Amino acid sequence: MSKRDYYEVLGVSRTCVEADLKVAFRKAAMLHHPDRNPGDAAAEVKFKEVNEAYQCLSDGQKRAAYDRFGHAAFENGGGGGGFGGEGFGSSMSDIFEDLFGGMMGGRARGGGNGRERGADLRYNLEISLEDAFSGRQAEIKVPTTIKCEPCEGSGAKPGSKPRQCATCGGQGRVRAQQGFFAIERTCPTCQGRGETIDNPCAACSGAGRVMREKNLSVNIPQGVEDGTRIRLSNEGEAGARGGPPGDLYIFLSIKPHPFFQRDGADLYCRVPISMVQAALGGDFTVHTLGGGESRVKVPEGTQSGRQFKIRGKGMPVLRSRDVGDLYIQSVVETPQSLTKRQRELLAEFEAESSSKTHPESAGFFGRMKDFFGNLSGA
Repeated sequence: MSKRDYYEVLGVSRTCVEADLKVAFRKAAMLHHPDRNPGDAAAEVKFKEVNEAYQCLSDGQKRAAYDRFGHAAFENGGGGGGFGGEGFGSSMSDIFEDLFGGMMGGRARGGGNGRERGADLRYNLEISLEDAFSGRQAEIKVPTTIKCEPCEGSGAKPGSKPRQCATCGGQGRVRAQQGFFAIERTCPTCQGRGETIDNPCAACSGAGRVMREKNLSVNIPQGVEDGTRIRLSNEGEAGARGGPPGDLYIFLSIKPHPFFQRDGADLYCRVPISMVQAALGGDFTVHTLGGGESRVKVPEGTQSGRQFKIRGKGMPVLRSRDVGDLYIQSVVETPQSLTKRQRELLAEFEAESSSKTHPESAGFFGRMKDFFGNLSGA
C-alpha cells in the first residue's frame, strides 16, 4: 500500500516553517495517541504515520531529500521510518506533559526532599481612625502551625531520622512504561517527598509541625488607609518536614468615626450652627483628630453647607511628610419648640424681609416663575 504524503499526514503546506511543523505534529499526535484511543487499531496506525512523517520532516537533510525524491529517497535502506531525531524526542516530551502532566500530579515540589514551603495566612485587623492617624503597635494572636520542637520539624521520632524512599531512590518520582514511552509520575510510596518515616514523632504524628496560637506585634504606620496590606515575612504556616514557613498578610480596615469622614488625606466634619449665628456671624471651636483645637470664624450670612478649610489638620500621608486638610461643613439648624414671643419676633422679621434679606430664595422663585411662565406662553 502506497504511503500518504508526509505533508498531508501532518496537515501542513510544503513551505511551512519548523514552528508550524511542530504545532501540527503535537496536535496530530495528541489526537491519535493510543492512550487516548484504547483498543483503536486505526488510531495506532495513524499515530505511527504521524511520528514517521514528523521524524522525516523535522530533519533538515531528510526533508530536503523527501522534497526532491519523495518516499523513494528512503527506500532500500535510505533511512526513512522509525523514531528518532532530536526534534522528535523534544516534541514528544512536550506532548507527554500535555497528555499526562495533570493526570500524574506533576513533579514533587521542593526537589523531592519533602520540605514544602508553608502556606501564607491572612489576618483581618480593624483599627480606629485615631490609630491610622497616629500609628501604633498592635498585638495580635494568630492560630497557625509551627515547627514541631521535639523532632525539629523532621517528622521522625527524636533520635531517629527519615530514610530515603526505596521506591524512588529519594527522587520523589518514578518512571513507568506507557505505550511507546516512559512516563514520570509522583512516587506513590512517599507521595513525592523522597523520604519515608518508619518511626513518626508522637508530638506531630510525623507532620513536622503542630497547631499553636502565635502572639505577634504589628507596626501600623501613620497614614494607613482602609484595605492597606502589611506583610510579615516567615510568620505564616510552618513548612512540611522542616520546610520554610509562609508569610502572614494583615489586611487593615478602619472603623467609622463618630465625627470625621475621610477622603484620602483630607478629613470632613459637619458642624451644626444656630440660625442666629449664621445670620449675625460668630465663631466656634472644633477638636482635631490629633488632639488639638481649632477656632473657626463664621462670617455674617453663612449658608448651610458652606465649608471652612483648616490647613494641615487632616491625615498624614503614608510614607510621606505631607498632611491633608480638615474641612468643616456648616449646617444651619432651624429652631424648634419656639415660645410665643419668639414666634412673634420671627413673624415680624419675615414681614419686614425683602429680596435683599433672602437673595437666594427670592432669586430661585423668581427664576422658576419666569421659566414656567415662558412655557405657558409658548
